[in-house]
Amino acid sequence: MTDFVHLHLHSQYSLLDGANRLDDVIHAAASAGMPALALTDHGNLFGAIEFYDRAKKAGVKPIVGIEAYVAQGALSERNPARSSSNHLVLLASNEAGYRNLIKLTTRSYLEGFYYKPRIDHETLARHSEGLIGLSACLKGEINERLLSNRENEAELIARRYIEMLGQENFYLELQDHGIAEQRVANEALRRLARKLGVGLVATNDCHYLRQDDAFAHDVLLCIGTQRTLSDPDRLRYASDQFYLKNVDEMRRLFPDDLAAIENTVAIAERCNLEIPSGEFHLPEFPMPPGEAVDAYFARVAETGLDERLAEMSAKGRIDGRFTPDQYRERLRFEIAVIQRMGFPGYFLIVWDFIRFAREGRIPVGPGRGSAAGSLVSFALRITDIDPMRYDLLFERFLNPERVSLPDIDIDFCMRRRGEVIQYVNEKYGRDRVAQIITFGTLAAKGVLRDVGRVMGLPFAKMDRVAKLLPDMTKSLAEAARTVDSLAAEVSRDPEIRQVVEVGSRLEGLTRHASVHAAGVVIAPCPIDELVPLYKTSRDEVTTQWDMKAVERLGLLKMDFLGLKTVTVVDDTLRALAHGRVVLDLDAVPLDDPQVFRLFCEGRTNGIFQFESSGMKDMLRRAQPSKFEDLAAFNALYRPGALSVGMVDEFIQRKLGRKKVHYILPETRPILEETYGVIAYQEQVMQIAVTIAGFTMGEADVLRKAMGKKDPVAMAKQREKFVAGAAGRGFAKKKAEDLWEHIEPFAGYGFNKSHSVAYAMLAYKTAYLKVHHPVEFMAAMISSEMGVTDEVVKYVGEARGMKITVLPPDVSSSEWYFTAAGPDSIRYGLGAIKGVGESTGESILAARRRVGRFSGLAQFLAEVEPQAINQKVLESLVKSGAFDAFGSSRAALLASLAAFSETAQRRRRELEEGQHNLFGGASSVAQPVQKITESSWSETERLRAEKEALGFYLSGNPLTEFEEPIRRLATRTTAELREAGDGANGEAVVAGIVTRISRMKIKSGTNAGRVMGRFVLEDLTGGLHATLFADKLQRFDALLQEDAIVLVRGQVRERGSEMEITVDEMEPLQKALERLVTGVRVALCEALPPPQMIKLRDLLADHPGNSAIEFELRLADTSVRIAPESRFRVDPTPDLLRAIEEIVGAGSVVRLGV
Repeated sequence: MTDFVHLHLHSQYSLLDGANRLDDVIHAAASAGMPALALTDHGNLFGAIEFYDRAKKAGVKPIVGIEAYVAQGALSERNPARSSSNHLVLLASNEAGYRNLIKLTTRSYLEGFYYKPRIDHETLARHSEGLIGLSACLKGEINERLLSNRENEAELIARRYIEMLGQENFYLELQDHGIAEQRVANEALRRLARKLGVGLVATNDCHYLRQDDAFAHDVLLCIGTQRTLSDPDRLRYASDQFYLKNVDEMRRLFPDDLAAIENTVAIAERCNLEIPSGEFHLPEFPMPPGEAVDAYFARVAETGLDERLAEMSAKGRIDGRFTPDQYRERLRFEIAVIQRMGFPGYFLIVWDFIRFAREGRIPVGPGRGSAAGSLVSFALRITDIDPMRYDLLFERFLNPERVSLPDIDIDFCMRRRGEVIQYVNEKYGRDRVAQIITFGTLAAKGVLRDVGRVMGLPFAKMDRVAKLLPDMTKSLAEAARTVDSLAAEVSRDPEIRQVVEVGSRLEGLTRHASVHAAGVVIAPCPIDELVPLYKTSRDEVTTQWDMKAVERLGLLKMDFLGLKTVTVVDDTLRALAHGRVVLDLDAVPLDDPQVFRLFCEGRTNGIFQFESSGMKDMLRRAQPSKFEDLAAFNALYRPGALSVGMVDEFIQRKLGRKKVHYILPETRPILEETYGVIAYQEQVMQIAVTIAGFTMGEADVLRKAMGKKDPVAMAKQREKFVAGAAGRGFAKKKAEDLWEHIEPFAGYGFNKSHSVAYAMLAYKTAYLKVHHPVEFMAAMISSEMGVTDEVVKYVGEARGMKITVLPPDVSSSEWYFTAAGPDSIRYGLGAIKGVGESTGESILAARRRVGRFSGLAQFLAEVEPQAINQKVLESLVKSGAFDAFGSSRAALLASLAAFSETAQRRRRELEEGQHNLFGGASSVAQPVQKITESSWSETERLRAEKEALGFYLSGNPLTEFEEPIRRLATRTTAELREAGDGANGEAVVAGIVTRISRMKIKSGTNAGRVMGRFVLEDLTGGLHATLFADKLQRFDALLQEDAIVLVRGQVRERGSEMEITVDEMEPLQKALERLVTGVRVALCEALPPPQMIKLRDLLADHPGNSAIEFELRLADTSVRIAPESRFRVDPTPDLLRAIEEIVGAGSVVRLGV
């Protein structure tokens, strides 16, 4: 054991400044024999709980602290001249100090934030108990005064800290990172320590682990400050000495200050904080007067079950296997377990806010996670899944033999989730409710781009390299070895090699703090008595500790999730109700043949959990025939189950191609619904109970052990399982065989309760799509309004269902997409680019006043002028939203300025209150304006429409070529996306060139040359395309925005996208020529001889392989004449135009196209 402890150390939670990973730095301290280690991140306790637990596990005493920012005045001051803060290290010596750190950091964010989260002397004085202070680095108040020759002021500040913290609790801090100013300060600190009788302590301001991490840390600082290494004014550390030094290095730095080194150990010995686990801090549910929580909870649950049973009976949903008394018996069991564990209040809290949501018509999901296995949850309407009907286990949710907090997560409408959180805030007090923090990290792709930017490399280059990484890459260094394309880049390009090396050091470090998408914590007291709070840049208050830390401390945590599908279902039902169709989805049959046909055919775009190409393929292969199949697919379509062949085994058995086999017949009732395949964790539990005599609680322990794949724990469980089975009369060999069958599959088994709940939601969405397709697709497109690619996808899906999507119309469109008839959907105003919610609401408000708009003038007069600027009006015109006014889009656009000016003038006149001689309104009539005549070609009209909507809606330049494209192309872009990596290989695709970019190649054999990228859009979506240098040089003339081309190339999956590398590229018109079999020329009357001779010579001058024929159109018939075979032509566009100049426009038709 050494006689030195690091008391000043920054982890990755000193965001984009600290580069120490907790495990690494704790392991290094333990390896160096250090008995303790402090964590002092900048102004926060983000990593405190994680650090505490990991250090304890490693045998290192954890010292929880912060390096506080101290305001240069009062906390309330926001003086730009005093925007800089000083530093002060504060360590918790006991629980009181720990609680005070929580209070201090909370106040620093909620009240003191000004550039940094600050405290002031007054705040520290109120929360000083249990804290040990160190004077910090050169940014400390005392050092700043000493270095500016203000030793008297430094002494006064030191005395103030001694007064606040106590003589024995304040130390002057010596540091030496090879910086001259530190050595000057150290001499003055030694004098001051002698004068004041306070201790000295030696620290090293550790921001990274090893000395050779200094460059990577420098890059990290640049990422945080958004600078580059070449910037002379960037923030940088003055040396490479800010690493975790060992005791020998510290002694060499401070040979005359051994007492200061020994003081680190003395301080560590005084810090004895214990943060207990296993305690619960649950809020109290406000009880009606005179009610006890246990009795009230039981009564609410029992009443709820009676209501559920009555509803199920009325809808014919009672499972004949169970009587009402059996339901009540299970309910009593669950109630007793919940009461014994002390959780009735928890369930009542959830019941209450869900009741609030349902009464307020806020859509709630059917349930998720293991909570769907609880009959109490069903009775309280926390879930809508009958757990007895689907053989779901309460013990998977709450183990009766182990007290642990239940975990109930709720899906709400994505638009109205906030209302429920607001209700909880108001009911339990804003000081007792907070959302939960989450941390973003430097992930592989992002860190490559960041490091490349900092090092001055072109964005396009780094973006290209980043796209070589597969999605979900967990290790950049490993990817550089195993991903061939990236390995090749690293090998040939020293710049990329350095970026990958630095990126590997930084990957995984914490980048930023944000609000967890769903997590909310409710405390029994003000939260900052238990957990420190943080405020985001958007003034959202969250905990400083993440979900795991909050749960570890025993606080009530819930996920209030906003689920798109819940919103889509509710929007569909509301649309139906608006059309006087009342549908109860809880009463629809679960064996609807049309619904299962949809699943079997894989027509599941828009169907929750069943949209991916792999899931569609599984559905087509497996042909689901009952609801239980859908639940099983939800469980089986997971990477683990797919990797061990469980899915193929399930399909083969379901289709009768393999015999369903049970090692022991007693397992048949458990495994029959999944054809003998173990799909669910609950099945493992039931087998353990039935065969080996486990209690349900013991079976839950087995489930967890299998999920963790812990070999030691599994060996113990195997022994227990085989012994238990033998004790119940089963042959040992059979029991061992059964275990061997269970073990490889059980680790990949999924939660049945969750699978059933989400399969139910999927079935309901499928039912709506089948039986109410217009309303469903309108809701589905609305849910994706902000994502153009998804709008394109679902508009295409609607068209494939023979549903017309009508263009936007200011007199008919709502904000969202709406049903506009039995087979049409009206485009929503909210999906027009540039039209914000305030604009949409102003248009709708005006329409509610006047009904349909009669024309542009009335529209401009009635809609609030603040809501519609010129850009918005242009978008409305280009989108087609004014088409009903009867003028062309080109004419409307040309008239906008004049009409807007007139409307503004008229509005000013009204506001000024012009009156005539008789006291009434001005009698000057508003002049009737005329639309300025103007016109666009169809191509121009469509290009403008795409600019406003993001895609072609009312037409597409490709539509006229749809049939020949089917003959020329091998795949559509949608087919390539659906096939995923199954599409790898050569493909021919036709489409429109969009989003062109060209970039210079910086390294390799093509360094200095240019490559190109574009998106190829067809009628079904888009595909990224790449032209390497040689190909770009060859096809550059074709790379024009909106050019229509045919591309042949190699398709492969790059990350989450499909991409084609271009081998050949040609204009579609040229490709169409290959399909032409002949040319027909229509003649309405005989040509004069000179023109006939001219036509003959023209044809002779364009010899080719296509036959030509003439169609002579007479009064009541037509005659086709085929000239002799020598008149075969090459039907180029030039030839066809020349023929029409002689014969007349529109007289030529290409045959075969």
